[in-house]
Amino acid sequence: MSQGHLGLFDTPPDRQEIRLSLAMVGLLFAAFFVILPMRNIRLAEIDAFIPMVDAIMLIGELIIATLLYSQAAISRSRALSVLAAGYVFAALLLVPHALTFPGAFSPNGLLGAGLDTTAMIYTARRAAFPISAILYVQLKVADLAVPPGSARPPPRIAAGLSAAFVLAVVVTLFATVGRALFPPMFLNRSDLIFGNALAYQSVVSALVFIATAMLFWKRSSVLDLWLLVSFSGWLIQSLLILTLHSRFTLGWYCLFGVMLFSHFVVLLALIAETNRLYARLALSMAARNREREARLMSMDAVAAAIAHEAGQPLSAVMLNANASLSWLTRARPDREKAIQSLRATIDDGQRTFDVIKSIRAMFAKGPGAATEFSLNDLVRETASLLDRELTATKVSLELDLDEDLPPVSGSRVQIQRVLINLFTNAIESLGANRRKPRRIAIRTARSDSQDVLLQLSDTGAGIAPDKMARIFDAFFTTKSTGTGLGLSLCRTIVEEHGGSLWATSGEERGATFYLHLPAR
Repeated sequence: MSQGHLGLFDTPPDRQEIRLSLAMVGLLFAAFFVILPMRNIRLAEIDAFIPMVDAIMLIGELIIATLLYSQAAISRSRALSVLAAGYVFAALLLVPHALTFPGAFSPNGLLGAGLDTTAMIYTARRAAFPISAILYVQLKVADLAVPPGSARPPPRIAAGLSAAFVLAVVVTLFATVGRALFPPMFLNRSDLIFGNALAYQSVVSALVFIATAMLFWKRSSVLDLWLLVSFSGWLIQSLLILTLHSRFTLGWYCLFGVMLFSHFVVLLALIAETNRLYARLALSMAARNREREARLMSMDAVAAAIAHEAGQPLSAVMLNANASLSWLTRARPDREKAIQSLRATIDDGQRTFDVIKSIRAMFAKGPGAATEFSLNDLVRETASLLDRELTATKVSLELDLDEDLPPVSGSRVQIQRVLINLFTNAIESLGANRRKPRRIAIRTARSDSQDVLLQLSDTGAGIAPDKMARIFDAFFTTKSTGTGLGLSLCRTIVEEHGGSLWATSGEERGATFYLHLPAR
């Protein structure tokens, strides 16, 4: 499977997502400075607190790992697979962490736990996330270096799961059976040996800072943005842990609140952005199917019309041509009648050309005769029809409509087809605009001749100057899947209404289309 676009996992974040993430980071640090002066206030010991928090985090981390593994399988990304394995490893450690915590299930903890067992497991958990993030960044850079279109080997998901399980067992054994091999961290159930604890947490904090810096330096996707928000929470945890002296204080309880936030911000981002990705995919597939069906129907109808309408004059051409040949090849040629037959052949040929020319007009013709209508109302109606596409692609629409605009006369259906085509082209052009605002602006006003002028501008990719003169030519397209007929038909429809359609490059970026129609 070749490398493809996966929304959350390779799409740069937009401004709204960046503002939201900065707001969350700001709230986290504000909460930290509020908690800091009161961090060592003693609170009641709640035995059920750790099992409850660990159970919530276990479910959340397994869901995150599942979502990451599913995307790793689709994109064949080693980076996502390693990140998912890190979440699985950390989730598995929550089981011995809860079982060995003093007072949770027994006064001293299960599994032969000692005073330092849960602290060792917790330290290993905290180290797992920055290490997996560092590996994620390094492997993502390596994945991006693979030439586009090259096949990637499938990620070894089973191997990652097995490695996570084995490492979790090893850490649990070291924290229980082999805990005497490491310097102790607790004097009793509550109080820390501050020097030893500080040494452990300094190493973990350094890993967190390195992972955060690497993520920030190599950030390129929405996932990277929300991982940075998560690691902002881990930085706050590190700063808070380095100042704590015991368990069951206000700072200790808040520590787990920040931990829950750090995980669930990634979980919610994964769910929300994955749903948005599938919504865009569903809309794209629906539009593609509609376009395909409409194209097939149009082609069938045009073919039937050509066979029906052009068949008669072409038959007359053949008959007259044969007649002229017969008059010229007989024993006594009759030049006058041959000339008459040839002239009739020319007339029938011209009639065939006129029939073919009229077929397009026949299919462009909407139901009913020409009517008077408000162009402003038609713009609003068309915008309403395309509201789902505008919302799904995060495109904002600005309308500046002159309410004193005179009505226009013509086929309302045909003019709406023109507007839909212009709207759709603008939305597709904005699809390549990731970091800049996506905006379509429509303005109506009277032209210098007191007719009606509509101006549609977008902030998309724009049209290259060397292609601007040809965009209204039949079968010329700048899109890989386009037919090259949309704008050509639009101009023909507008010209049949006595108007004109042209385009220019936007003032800053994008393109601007002008639709001029005569007033009633």
